[in-house]
Amino acid sequence: MGHGHAHGHGPGTASGPQRRRLAIVLVLTLGVLAAEVVGAVLSGSLALLADAGHMATDAAGIALALGAVALAQRPARGRRTFGWQRAEILAAVANGLLLLAVAGYVVVEAIRRVGDPPEVSSGPMLAIAAVGLAVNLAGLAVLHRGRGESLNVRGAYLEVLADAMGSVAVIIAGVVIATTGWTPADTVASLVIGFLVVPRAWLLLRDALDVLLEAAPRGVDLDQVRAHILRVDGVLGVHDLHAWTITSGLPVLSAHVVISDGALAAGHGGRVLDALCACLGDHFDMAHCTFQLEPAGHGAHEAPVHD
Repeated sequence: MGHGHAHGHGPGTASGPQRRRLAIVLVLTLGVLAAEVVGAVLSGSLALLADAGHMATDAAGIALALGAVALAQRPARGRRTFGWQRAEILAAVANGLLLLAVAGYVVVEAIRRVGDPPEVSSGPMLAIAAVGLAVNLAGLAVLHRGRGESLNVRGAYLEVLADAMGSVAVIIAGVVIATTGWTPADTVASLVIGFLVVPRAWLLLRDALDVLLEAAPRGVDLDQVRAHILRVDGVLGVHDLHAWTITSGLPVLSAHVVISDGALAAGHGGRVLDALCACLGDHFDMAHCTFQLEPAGHGAHEAPVHD
């Protein structure tokens, strides 16, 4: 016996306002990217070029996110019973891999410059970095509200945050070069940018891979879920308990629930289902639950039976 239960949540992918936020940040990012490439050529700054490279992956990642969101809004049909909602997670994986690749390039190039720093013009470097920081702060303000609702929006937020930190590092390096003439500050700043990107890329990639590997949603303890199910009146046991995430904000759960013969004989299966869904909805905010109600001893007919 199956039972679906929803709690008024959206599909878990980026909504219309969030898509508009991503589009605004994409336009801002492309503008800063163009300015930083020109500034890097004029100044010879690796740190500015590193930040431009990071901006390029940001733009690619946000474009991927927007494309994935458009796919995710397509209705479920045929073999794709959840539609294209996983496209958002695939885009987040691609985004994380791009970030790691750029960070690796920046670190390797910075190491090559150690001991042989090129001449760097601090004026254009400072001017472009200051503009980049201002635009990054504007992007953070645009994405702040939606970062907890979608992995794609969160990924974009983290990227813009790392960009803002990178711009600060470039500004500091520019000030050091302008006041002391110590050009290795540019190499140090590029290393800082590279190492700022790595942990954020890894966190995004880890969360996206958890979804693809169908790990239990963060914050959902299956032992606690099991305990709540067993407290429902008429429930004797539970097995084959699974919880996973389809896409951001769409956790699902399924379980085989053993109920007493008395509850079955009295026709109380519907009451038990309602109690189970209300319990999990209130305590764990599960958007979609499916239960198979079974009489005692039915597990002997299932092979294999999982805990």
